[in-house]
Amino acid sequence: MADVANSKLLEGIEGIPQLKDALVVLIKTEWNAAIVDELERGALKVLQGQGIRTKTYTVPGAVEITFAVQRCWAAGIKADAFITLGCVIRGGTPHFEYVCQTVTDGVTQLNLTLPAPTIFCVLTVNTNEQAHERLGGIHGHKGEEAGITAMKMIAFSRQLSANT
Repeated sequence: MADVANSKLLEGIEGIPQLKDALVVLIKTEWNAAIVDELERGALKVLQGQGIRTKTYTVPGAVEITFAVQRCWAAGIKADAFITLGCVIRGGTPHFEYVCQTVTDGVTQLNLTLPAPTIFCVLTVNTNEQAHERLGGIHGHKGEEAGITAMKMIAFSRQLSANT
């Protein structure tokens, strides 16, 4: 089970260099809006708390997320990082597996092709209860974790650029 307690993600946040000039673009879905809006609130709390500029765009569903990230970049929105926000809850058909695999593969492709990191914050859960456990419950707040991950990846990218 992925549990933030098994990670060092929350350590060393104070040591992240100032990123006030950074821009993080969040792409969120309309499906399961209450859950996704809370993921967004968590990410914005972390990012804006560090003075990082943000911009949010909304797409209909999880499959459209990766298109939106790619189009933002192509349109000249040179974000330092992108965060994908969504929630796919298992239903009674194989649709769940197709959507989850498509968005996962899409985010992987973005990370391999864009020079800015794309952070995966799409909950793929069996129940609504499991989603809420990831909004500040027993599994932490995945939106906040996505914000922290974006900051760490921006710092990582800048460190590499400074060394070249």
